[in-house]
Amino acid sequence: MSSDRETLKTAFLAAHGFGDARREPLGGDASTRAYERLHRGDQSFIFMDQPPALESVVCPPGASDSERLALGYNAAARLAAGSVAAFVATAAYLRGRGLSAPAILAHDVEAGLAVLEDLGDGLYATLIADGQDEVPLYETAVDVQVALHAETPPDVLTAPQDKTGGGVAWPLLTYDALALKIGTDTFLEWWPKFSGLPAFGPEAVAGWDALWAPVWVRGEAGASVFTHRDYHAQNLLWLPDRQGVARVGLLDFQDALRAHPAWDLTHLLQDARRDVSPELEQAMLDRYLAARPGVDRSAFIADYRALAASNAARILGRVFARQALLGRPQYEAYMPRTWRYLERNLADPAMAGLKDWFDAHVPSEFRR
Repeated sequence: MSSDRETLKTAFLAAHGFGDARREPLGGDASTRAYERLHRGDQSFIFMDQPPALESVVCPPGASDSERLALGYNAAARLAAGSVAAFVATAAYLRGRGLSAPAILAHDVEAGLAVLEDLGDGLYATLIADGQDEVPLYETAVDVQVALHAETPPDVLTAPQDKTGGGVAWPLLTYDALALKIGTDTFLEWWPKFSGLPAFGPEAVAGWDALWAPVWVRGEAGASVFTHRDYHAQNLLWLPDRQGVARVGLLDFQDALRAHPAWDLTHLLQDARRDVSPELEQAMLDRYLAARPGVDRSAFIADYRALAASNAARILGRVFARQALLGRPQYEAYMPRTWRYLERNLADPAMAGLKDWFDAHVPSEFRR
């Protein structure tokens, strides 16, 4: 950590009344963010550090496809680049719906710093691994989705003019066909490098594009609801002292978009970091669809399977293979599970063309 960055952080904490807090570093993830837990008396808080210079630029509203591609991956895929403004505005939107995003106690958007409410350590993934019954946790997580999908989100998320984030606004862009394509196509780039496969040739790439294009178009056409975008057991906390959907603590939501209502469910029910049985997946899809009787079940399930396959390909390429090649071999442990999810989706007869593509171009010995 540079001394200039540490000086900035120390001054920020002092200016907002946290200068005397004991700072405890917390484990990070694959992002450029860092977190600390602040201890002050018998209270604790979370300190978020997102150096803005470490990420490429985000997508300006109204940018064309060519402009987004020229700006880089974050703009093309409509990622928020860890923006504190995105986090603050999205947290305000979620809290305004009665959901448990952390309260923002202090922030400096330009510096990339914020102090957050500490929602504790009760991560779904940890609790389930320790033996807690997963069904009530997943049921409530699905109920959060139902609550969010009951209303049309605004085009711009705003934080109220008060100490939790006055004047901060962030556009809620659409998870469109280009963003879906950019993510899915990372499989073509990164999987051969990781697995030892030869690079995919022009004919294979053309077949890939032709088979996926209808999926991406359907994803954009159905983009109608607020979407967390990374909604899984390591970003959800169980808060049993709260009521209803507020029992689910929400983390890591700054990349939120307007997207197809199936998208967050694909992350939750085909979690790349833990096994979700086909039986639990089906039960939770049934719960969601029972709560939204106006949704065409067969069309929704078809879109869910197709988008889940697209997401699995993205995760295998952009997240796991890329991270492994960048020196983080721990991501290799998640690959076999993600392949199982992908193959589960490709078993749908409607996905036969893509199944044939994978069978032809990624033999079983290269799926690991």
